[in-house]
This record gives sequence, C-alpha cells and structure tokens, in this order.
Amino acid sequence: MASSNASAILPVGVGYGVVCGIGFFFAILMCGISRLQNRYTKFSTNASEEFNTASRSVKPGLVASGVVSAATWAATLLQSSTVAYEYGIAGPFWYAAVATVQITAFAVLACKVKQNAPRCHTYLEVIYTRYGGATHCVFIFFALLTNILVASQLLLGGSAVVTSLTGMNVYAAIFLIPLGVCVYVVWGGLRATFLCDYSHTMILMIVMLYFMFSVYTTNPLIGSPAAMYRLLQEATLKRPVVGNIDGSYMTMKSNFALLYAIIQFCTGCGSVVLDQAYWQRAIASRPTTAVRAYLLGGIAWFAIPFGFSTTLGMAAVALADHPKFLTYPNTMSPSQITAGLAAPFAAAALLGKDGAIALLIVLFMAVTSCASAELIAVSSILTFDVYRTYICPAATEKQLIFVSHAMICAFGFTMALVASLWNALGIDLGWLFLVMGLLIGGAVFPVAFTISWRGQTRAGAVSGAIGGLGAGLVAWLVTARQCYGEITVATTGREYPTLAGNLAALVTGLVLSVAVSLFKVDDFDWQVTRAMNPSQSANEIPRPPDAASESDDQKRTRNEKIALEEPAKLKAALRLAWISVALLAFILDFLIPIPMFLSHYIFSERFFIAWVVLSFVWVFFSAAISTVLPVAEALVFFKRLASDLGGDFSDRDD
Repeated sequence: MASSNASAILPVGVGYGVVCGIGFFFAILMCGISRLQNRYTKFSTNASEEFNTASRSVKPGLVASGVVSAATWAATLLQSSTVAYEYGIAGPFWYAAVATVQITAFAVLACKVKQNAPRCHTYLEVIYTRYGGATHCVFIFFALLTNILVASQLLLGGSAVVTSLTGMNVYAAIFLIPLGVCVYVVWGGLRATFLCDYSHTMILMIVMLYFMFSVYTTNPLIGSPAAMYRLLQEATLKRPVVGNIDGSYMTMKSNFALLYAIIQFCTGCGSVVLDQAYWQRAIASRPTTAVRAYLLGGIAWFAIPFGFSTTLGMAAVALADHPKFLTYPNTMSPSQITAGLAAPFAAAALLGKDGAIALLIVLFMAVTSCASAELIAVSSILTFDVYRTYICPAATEKQLIFVSHAMICAFGFTMALVASLWNALGIDLGWLFLVMGLLIGGAVFPVAFTISWRGQTRAGAVSGAIGGLGAGLVAWLVTARQCYGEITVATTGREYPTLAGNLAALVTGLVLSVAVSLFKVDDFDWQVTRAMNPSQSANEIPRPPDAASESDDQKRTRNEKIALEEPAKLKAALRLAWISVALLAFILDFLIPIPMFLSHYIFSERFFIAWVVLSFVWVFFSAAISTVLPVAEALVFFKRLASDLGGDFSDRDD
C-alpha cells in the first residue's frame, strides 16, 4: 500500500469532488436518459428482459464501445504503464497484443451463444440446462470469484491513484466510487450501462489524446518523439533494465516482458471467458452482428493500453530523475510501482495539477464504467442463476426487477468491502492482477466447451475447473518457496510463481476437461439449450422502424424469413470470427514481436518515431470505432426522438 504523503499534488477536496461530483452527475444524466427511453421508445426499464439484456437489440457500434469500456479496467491504464516503466517499450505492446487477441477471440463464443443458446441471460444458465444443479453451483462460484477479483482491482487501482494525488482517505474512495454507479445501473439497467460506457469511452479518448499530443508535440519536458528517445537512452545508462538486451528500454528483447505476456494471457483468458460482463454484451447484441461488434471492440481496445502507456509509462521512465517528478530525488518505490502509480506521477510531472486532474478524471471514468458492467453482470447471475433457479422458479416480472435492483446494491457494497480487505492486508493492484489467473484459469476451457463442444461431459467440466484451481495453487506456492525460500505476499507476487500457477491452472483445466470427457464422450443435443426461456420468443427479433404498421400476417412472414436467414448468417459470422482471430493472433503475437525479440533489435530513433506515429493512428482509428460509429448508427433514432419531443412541446403550447 503506497503512501500518499509524498505525492499528493491536489487538495483533498478535488478527490471528493471527482468521486462524488462527477459520479452523481453521471448518475443524474443516465437517470434522465432512462426516463426518455421509457417515454419515447418501446423499451421499458421496468421489463426484466430490457433491464438485464437490453432486449437483445443493441447495434454493433454501441456493443463495440461497450466492449472497449468493459475491458478498460484500472489495470488497463495503470498496469500497462507499470510494465512500460519496468520493461520498456516491449511492455505496452505485449500488454495490448495479448489482451486484444483474447477479446476478439470472444467473438467465437459470442457467435456460439447466439447459435446454441439464443435466449439465455447468463452463460451459467447454459451450464445448468446442460449439466444440472451441482455443476451449476461449481461454476457460479468461479463466475462470482471472477467478478469479485475484477471489481476489487478496479477499486484498488482507482482508490490508490485518488489517494496518492489528493490525499483522500483510501477507504472513503473505495466506498464512494461505486455509489453513483449503483444509482444509474439500478435506474437504467444494461442499456444505461451501454450509454454510460459510450460517454466514458469518449472522455477517455479525449484525455488520452490530450496527454499524447502534450508529450510528443508541445510539453517543455519532452515535446517530441526524438526528445523522448534521447531521454530513454539516458535512462538506460542510469537504470538498465534487467533481462533486456543491453539493458535498453527500446527493445522487444525483454525476457521479463515476455514472461509477463504469458501470465497476462492466462489471467486474461479467465477474466474474459468467465466474466458475465462479456457474455452480457454478446447476449444484448443483435444475433448476426455480435461477431462484428467484438472484432471491432477488440481492435479498438488495443489502442488504449498501447497509446496510453507508450505515452505516460515511457514518460515516467524518461522523467524519473527530473525535479518535477513526484518522488524526486528518489526513484519510485516497489510498492508505488506495483500500486500502478507510474502513470499518475508522470501526468503530474508533465502538466502539474492539470495533468493530475486529467488523469484522475480518466481513471475515474474507466473505473466507474467497468464497475457498472460488473454490477449488472453479478445482478444477472444472482437474479437468474440463484433466485429464479433455486429460490423462486415462478418469479414474476416485478419480483425479478426488484431482486435485480437489490443485488446491484448488495454487490456494490460487497466489492467495496472486499477491496478494503485487500488494502488492509497490503495487497495491491499488481499482485491481484498477476494472481487472478491461477485462481480462475482452470474453469476457462470447461466454460468455453460448454457452449461450443457437444462432447464435453459433466465430469469433464467439473474436474477441469476444480483440478485447475488445485494445480494452480500448488504450483504457485511451491514455486514461490523454491525460488525465494519463503511464502509471503512479496514472493507470491513475483514473476516465476505467478507464471507457474497461471500456466498450471489453465493447462490442467484444458487437459482434464478433454481427457475425462473422452472416456465417454457426450453427444449433447443443442436443441435443448436453444429451447431455453421460450416465453421470450415473441420479443426476440427486433422490429424495423416501420414495423408499427405491420399486420399480424406481415409480422409472421418477416419473423419466419429472419429465422431462416439467421442460421446461415451466423455460420458465416463464425467463419469470419475464426479467420480474424487467427490472423490477429499471428500478426500481433508472432509476426511483429518475435522477429524483433529473436534478433535482439534495439529501436533506432527513426523506428521509435514511426512507432509513436503508429500509436497515434491507432488511437484515432479506435476513437472512430468507439465514439463515431455508435452515433452514426443511431441517427435515425435521434431524428425520431427529436420529432417526438417536438410533438410533445407543440401539444403543451396548444
């Protein structure tokens, strides 16, 4: 737990102003939008389907924006900058490349869930329908563990930055951050979460470009890619990087960055496949556009850790010995590094209070946006997989909405309580991020196979999940003891123990699931899961704008036509997903980094300038996908809304 005394650059009131003021501003804004939605659209937040699945009608641009937002944790901004500070230019690239492939790979599962369980609310409903109650309970444990770990990281990272920059009490920050989020999620449900995602992503893009243009064009401390390159060369001479060729910050030949990439791959597999928030977006999307949404979202997301940490993470290295750096004349302590404070310290050194406030706002946007996704995800699990499945199978619409609201509030308090516990134990963002994969990795392939492989058996799924957890824990603790002689928070958070634990969990889960299933391969009939929740079928297919005047015969004809077309479109979308993921994985995880790693290439000044230009191009492309495309898709709706509002005002004047 990093001390804030030496680094508080802003008054405490700014911390409370950002956390409470901005938080409740967005709460009020989203509540207003939800009221407009209920009055002027056919979607009502008082309906359980709309509240938990956004009526399965969200267009790909808004889903892509939601994917970008849901994947932009506090760790995305803070941990990516930490690995840039520790490993050099290789850190941001590996962080972005590995996670991007995982996000885009989810497009395959998004397509599969539309094919094999088109009316589910959660992926756990599919597990219950296929394997029964006991297996269902096992995976509820892993699902909720994933959400708790993700939410804890959000609050740990966000509160550490708020406390470090403003001196605000860390526990006050932990409990106040989710408060405003709970308000607007309770009021507006999943669709409000998507709209909040969009607004937060737009602010994130603006602030990120603000930092990038300052660092690489105008700031007197750096001001150009060439100046950054020279400062990084000087930093290499003073503080060479262990494991990098010639100790350089400007090389992809970084042994520890590669180890980190493997750890992140394992952790990221769990945080994507087991997090209901990702499934929620697939469920909410239109059937034939889910793949496009996840592919666009993954490609757009790459720009955030790549551009942000190539800017602020590398700036922290370049300015570590400058008098304006908050730890001067000392370098950052290990606790400050693992708490993710490289980016905040760099922002404050570059732009003073303005930089600190900008960083505080963008981090708050990332934390609250992702927190809203976690709240609605856990609410759906507790409502449909616990309450409706085991407590009240005949629950009414009103009861489901009430329970959804209650569970949002309950989890908001729980995530703050757990984050406070981690903080009190001295466990920070970096430790939790590295350890998460070994706790949940065993369940990754059993869950993925549940929706995609008819041959997996109940025994294969359970043995893979539980066996992976056991293998991960054993490998983690044994490696820590053998490598460092003791088992402590410090030693268990090092690279080799977490690498061993993450790999053991993921691989054991895969091997056990397949091996046990192959003893007596199942031949599951997907029609069973396709028939789930049949009462919703009338609302399943979204209507076109002019559908209000359709006759019953015309509606039946349209629905029958769409029902015949969708399987073929889904098959084509699945092919697109597999081809796209394979190409992205090959390019990002092999073609670009591995030749530079094996050749021990150290960036020249011209190559580094080109690298920075690439980061700018990718950020602008990302901004177009996540902020411009959703607006373009909604133009028809905005025109209709303006017409309806005009009609209301005209009626009042009359």
